[in-house]
Amino acid sequence: MDRFELKKDYPSLYAPRSRTWEVLDVPPMLAIAVDGAGDPNMSPDYVEAVSALFSVAYTIKFAAKAQGREMVVGPLEGLWWAEDPRSFIEPDEGAWSWRMLIVQPPWVDEVTLEAAVAKVAAKQAVKGAGLGSTALSKLTLVTLNGGRCAQVLHIGSYDDEGPTLADLHDRFMPEHGLAFNGPHHEIYVGDPRRTAPEKLKTVLRQPVRPA
Repeated sequence: MDRFELKKDYPSLYAPRSRTWEVLDVPPMLAIAVDGAGDPNMSPDYVEAVSALFSVAYTIKFAAKAQGREMVVGPLEGLWWAEDPRSFIEPDEGAWSWRMLIVQPPWVDEVTLEAAVAKVAAKQAVKGAGLGSTALSKLTLVTLNGGRCAQVLHIGSYDDEGPTLADLHDRFMPEHGLAFNGPHHEIYVGDPRRTAPEKLKTVLRQPVRPA
């Protein structure tokens, strides 16, 4: 039986323990994704994107099980970027662009995705509920390039990431001769619905290259 579980297959990437910045290599990965922009705390597009991603991810999981494949739906992830990278330190959420995503097994393809999206859309039509047809229609299959990255496990509120990111920008990257090489990447291994803000776990990851 085929099996896919990110925390077990990639423990250093999805179950890290390091509270200090470290550099590691990340392999390319497949993901379903929705793009958007603006403050995630205020944007209905963000809520619709996350709902659509999880609905489709679980539909893919159940379809895989029917085919004899076992998979655990991965955590929500986000790629974040802005014209001024320091807007993540201030922070200035309104200046952010984002790509929310959930990593998928290598056997997922465009046909699998289209079937899952169609099934979710049909269920929502029957219920008369607007999950967010716009988000569903924007959902795509992408490949994350991976490569050399600086990474740390942040424990605490999302709003308290600023000092950790400032340490990356102002100390760690200059000391190691590194420059930015892609959008800021976050992996939400903690569930904000069930976890106190001060106990949330988030993997902060930044693609880097020699300066």
